[in-house]
Amino acid sequence: MNLALKSPEPRPGILDIAAYVPGREHAPGVAKVHKLSSNETPLGASPRAIEAFQQAAFNLERYPDGQAHALKDAIAAVHGLNPANILCGNGSDELLGLLCHTYLGPGDEGIVTEHGFLVYKIQITAAGGTPVTVKESHARVDVDAILAAVTERTKIVFIANPANPTGTYIPVDEVRRLHAGLPSGVVLVLDAAYAEYVRRNDYEAGVELVSANRNVVMTRTFSKIYGLAGLRIGWMYAPRDIVEAVDRVRGPFNLNAPAIAAGAAAVRDQASVAAAVDHNLAWLARVSEALTAIGLRVTPSVTNFVLIHFPEMGARSAEEADAFLTGRGFILRAVGAYGFPNALRMTIGSEEANEGVIAALTEFMGRK
Repeated sequence: MNLALKSPEPRPGILDIAAYVPGREHAPGVAKVHKLSSNETPLGASPRAIEAFQQAAFNLERYPDGQAHALKDAIAAVHGLNPANILCGNGSDELLGLLCHTYLGPGDEGIVTEHGFLVYKIQITAAGGTPVTVKESHARVDVDAILAAVTERTKIVFIANPANPTGTYIPVDEVRRLHAGLPSGVVLVLDAAYAEYVRRNDYEAGVELVSANRNVVMTRTFSKIYGLAGLRIGWMYAPRDIVEAVDRVRGPFNLNAPAIAAGAAAVRDQASVAAAVDHNLAWLARVSEALTAIGLRVTPSVTNFVLIHFPEMGARSAEEADAFLTGRGFILRAVGAYGFPNALRMTIGSEEANEGVIAALTEFMGRK
């Protein structure tokens, strides 16, 4: 064998990973585009966050604070947490990956749910583990199905609560039942990326469960309600042992200085958060009702997006609807990779965008 001609080979399993595909941004030939494919807030970032970002530009020659103390302190102050139990990351995606690399290896299993965030499988596989997918029940996490899938090889369980792309959630009692049924050596990760949008009395993002146990982690993001997706900021709240373990494999400067400054300012501006919640609540109801009225099925959502199901028969499929909408400048998210081949996910956008989609889909569904 001529070793000079041999190319480097990734370790087994890497090339089996289906790369994550972000939401589309472009509609060729359309003058004005409304991007409703990535669950970004239509209200933009807090003015305080923008100002903090701009001020950070005067010190770009300096390395950022490797522990992101200003951001941790702001998060801790707003949420009533101990900063020592917080770890910040380059988006919550990075933290999900770090958890996998810290707690998984060859032969280990990580449990995900049928319609769960695709990044979970990617990171489990990248860490050398084996993803185990369990069924959901009516597009909701099924606690019994997860518990039935646990084996001696299970090391981590991921649930998004609320879930993406369904927009559904399970109440805190169910989350506690799930935790109670897991072995103490299994890490339960509660991905609460959309927690700020939820207005349900039986919902809890995970703070209390983390505080009372040694094997629960809650992850959060600044990419959604805070409008800082372009800066990639995430954080997790976890027991001290988990924080210290993950911190050992984290890059020393994984957050840049402008992100730290903007994130700290954004989390303290709860008036901007309240405005985003109010906008979302009003339009979530309006969009859901309007689309249901024209014959589409909408999965009840507690987030800033809706999952729209199209008729199984006839010429009004999700694929055709996607092309119809894109031609009019409305970009939604196809979710076939999530197990919904005949559905589209729509972010709640601006008034113009929301009304535009309603009008376009009304026209689309009325075609003969």
